[in-house]
Amino acid sequence: MSLRVLIVPEDPINNGYILKPLVARMLQECGKPNAKVDVLTNPRARGYENAKKLLEQDVLSSYGRRCELLLFLPDRDGTDRVAEFERLETVAADQKVTLLCCAAVEEVEAWLLAGHTEKLSKSWADVRSDRSIKENTFAGFLASQGDARRAGGGRDSLMEQTLRNYRGLLARCDELGELHQRVQQLVQGWPAT
Repeated sequence: MSLRVLIVPEDPINNGYILKPLVARMLQECGKPNAKVDVLTNPRARGYENAKKLLEQDVLSSYGRRCELLLFLPDRDGTDRVAEFERLETVAADQKVTLLCCAAVEEVEAWLLAGHTEKLSKSWADVRSDRSIKENTFAGFLASQGDARRAGGGRDSLMEQTLRNYRGLLARCDELGELHQRVQQLVQGWPAT
């Protein structure tokens, strides 16, 4: 039986093209190459508060027993979410559900852009500190580097390119490095898949 993982994003449509391949690669690097990774699309989250509400009111009970790991991967949006994430992970643990939370600094789109820093018109530090990466950097990058004929406007192929340097991605996005370590520690005791 392979490991079943469910990602809870703020926006499953656009973020799914970034998060699903990212998590699949992370699990592969952590020794779980056959993990089955899905993105929550039903019910569909619409923003951080809605995703958090769905997680607490529906996802933990509906999917928690069917998946070995739930990942809540929203945008940070300049907000310290540590205490809130600790509370969510404790609520999940009380229900015997394994939940790991990680906020993208400042938005999930930064994780894709981390593999394309040489193509950006701003420094990486400026991109990372921008609370509106999606509007100020990512939209233009996707328009020039993506492929409007592909689902997600080419997010899938751009993320594939980013993942070619997985270690570089973790180095540029320290929150992903921390998540990788947490996943690695978690899966070490699980059966091989």
